[in-house]
Amino acid sequence: MITHAVVVPHAPLLVPEISPGPAPELAALREACSSAVRRLGDRWVAVGAHSDNLIVGPAVAGSFRGYGVDLRVGLSEGDHDEQVLPLPALIGGWLREVAGAAEVQARLVADDTGPADCARIGAELADREGVGLLVLGDGSNRHGPKSPGSEDERAPGFDEAIAKALARADSEALLAVDPALAGELGAGGRVPWQVLAGTGGGWQGELLYSAAPFGVGYHVAVWERG
Repeated sequence: MITHAVVVPHAPLLVPEISPGPAPELAALREACSSAVRRLGDRWVAVGAHSDNLIVGPAVAGSFRGYGVDLRVGLSEGDHDEQVLPLPALIGGWLREVAGAAEVQARLVADDTGPADCARIGAELADREGVGLLVLGDGSNRHGPKSPGSEDERAPGFDEAIAKALARADSEALLAVDPALAGELGAGGRVPWQVLAGTGGGWQGELLYSAAPFGVGYHVAVWERG
C-alpha cells in the first residue's frame, strides 16, 4: 500500500532555467517542493491531469524545449530516447532528478474525469507497493487582476478550502470539489487531488506551502499514513 504522498504544482516556473532570478516567492515554493519530494522514496507514481488518459515512462526522457529552454529530463536513470512529454510528466521527471530518486512513472488522467472515477483510480493506485505518490496540479489561475485567467472573487475562497483539506488530509473535502467550479476557476489540480482522495484513509497531512504569488494558487503538502 502507498504510505507517502506529496502534492505539488506543475508550473514550469518551478524550473530555475525557465524562471531565473531572485524572486523570494519562487525560492520558497521551490524549497517546499524539494523538501516534500525527498520524502517519497526511490520510486514514484506521478498523477496529473491531461487531455486524455495516458501512462508515461519510466524509461523515457523529455525536454522543456516547448517552454523556452532546451533542458532534458529523464523519468528514470540512464540514457533514454527523448519524447514529447506532457507538462506533468516533465515536472515529475525534473523533481525526480532534484530528489535523486531512481524513477517516476506518470499516470495522466483525463481532465474531464468525474470525482467517482478519480476515486476509483486512486483506489487502484493505493495497492501499489514500494512507491510514493506524486500529485501534480495547480489551484485557481484567477487570483487578482494580473492573474493568467483574469480575476475571480471566488478564487481565494476556493484555494483556502483546498489548502485546509490538504493540511488535514481531508479526502471527503477534496472529493466534494465541484468539477464545474474548478473548471471555471482554472484549477488544473482538481482531478489529481481527487485521485489522491480515493487512496483511502489513515492519512496525516502537513501543508508546507500555500499561496498565489503570480495569480495562480500553488499548494505543497505531504501526506503520510499513520
